[in-house]
Amino acid sequence: MTQAQTRTPAVSSGVLPSIPPRPADGHKGTFGKVILIGGSPGMSGSISLSSVAALRSGSGLVTAIVPKSIQPIVAGYEPSLMTIGMEEDPAEGLLPVPLGKLTQMADGKDAIGCGPGLGRSTAAVQLTRDLLQNAACPLVLDADALNVVAEHGLISEKGLCQCVITPHPGEFSRLTGLPIGEIESQREEHAMEYARRHSVIVVLKGPGTVVTDGHRCFVNNTGNSGMATGGSGDVLTGIVTSLLGQRMPAFEAAAIAVHVHGLAGDIAADKLSERGMIASDILKFLPDAWKKLESR
Repeated sequence: MTQAQTRTPAVSSGVLPSIPPRPADGHKGTFGKVILIGGSPGMSGSISLSSVAALRSGSGLVTAIVPKSIQPIVAGYEPSLMTIGMEEDPAEGLLPVPLGKLTQMADGKDAIGCGPGLGRSTAAVQLTRDLLQNAACPLVLDADALNVVAEHGLISEKGLCQCVITPHPGEFSRLTGLPIGEIESQREEHAMEYARRHSVIVVLKGPGTVVTDGHRCFVNNTGNSGMATGGSGDVLTGIVTSLLGQRMPAFEAAAIAVHVHGLAGDIAADKLSERGMIASDILKFLPDAWKKLESR
């Protein structure tokens, strides 16, 4: 047996941390300035969903950093978003973002989310590597950012920032080299082992999403099959980024995010049916989910 197979999780429960307060005298800076980086031609929806999810989770200011070709689409999706365009080449796609430019865009921000719709280009690899090594605030990696991390072994190059990764089982299989079946048979154990080894917060998505820092383990009890649809994970990325930007510790932020994400999905399913849900419905019912959570 492997070490992961014999280890019993230190804490495994559905006990939810407290949600961050909303002081009456707060302002935009109080509630966090975050950036979401991603998108590509034909994949503008993913970063739009992430960015609006951050707004709907209480962030004071949200900026979507996207390729210039899709900047008008993302900006038009929600007027409350700010956008910054990344340079592209008609033949090569996204061009490398100079480290100085990336540092400038991230200056003064409270959290960064990266990956939804980003693609796996050389520029995407360098962007992800630079964020891991240089981010001065908490960082969330999802989707294509996780794929380039797996392909190029970037997680071993992680810097000192708090880092949350949000893989589904397929992405976690690529990160660990383990078969999906083995991961699914021991979700908590494998997630905890990876989190402890790499000093990250793992959010292993799926029914009973697992959140762990390698020592504590939260198993979520909200959500339904209607959330098994494209874009649902992008919404979660935005929620996690938002709560980190509101200066919550990473483990607690991730646990609350997966719970409220599932709760919004449950409200949507009650209104629309599980079969009829799409990812933007989770966004639509996020305010109801926050209201329900706050009333507890």
